[in-house]
Amino acid sequence: MLGRLARWLRLLGYDTSYEAHVEDASLVRRAIQEERVILTRDRALPEEFRVPALVLVEAERPEEQLRELVTRFQLDTEGRLFTRCSLCNAKLEPASREQITERVPARVLRDHDHFKRCPGCGRVYWEGSHVDRIRNAIQRALGS
Repeated sequence: MLGRLARWLRLLGYDTSYEAHVEDASLVRRAIQEERVILTRDRALPEEFRVPALVLVEAERPEEQLRELVTRFQLDTEGRLFTRCSLCNAKLEPASREQITERVPARVLRDHDHFKRCPGCGRVYWEGSHVDRIRNAIQRALGS
C-alpha cells in the first residue's frame, strides 16, 4: 500500500522497513519490538490493534503522502539525502573504484569519482543525472 512512500523515505535517509505482504499481527509485533512507527492506509488496523506509534496516512498519491509525513514529523529533507539503499534500506558505505568496477558501466567509471555501495544488496550508487531528477521530484512533492 505504501511501497513508493517507503522508497521516498529511504531516499531521504530514513530507516524505513517495508514488506508488501505481511500479516497485521506480525507487523504490529515487529513494530513494537523494533520501536518503529507504523504508517498505514488501512483504516481497520488502528481499530483492531492498540499501537502507540501508528499513523494513518490520509493522502492517496505518494507525493502527497511524502508531503504529509514531512510536515507531520518535521522531517529533514536534505541532511540525510542518499544515505540509505532505496531498495533494501541498508546504510550506504563509501566504495572505491576497485570495489565497484565490475558492477557499473565503463562510462560511469570514466565520468564519476565517488561511489557508495549497499552492504545489504550490493547495489552501487553514484551522483549521476538521476540525482538531480530525484531532488527536483522531492522539491515538487514538497511544494518548494
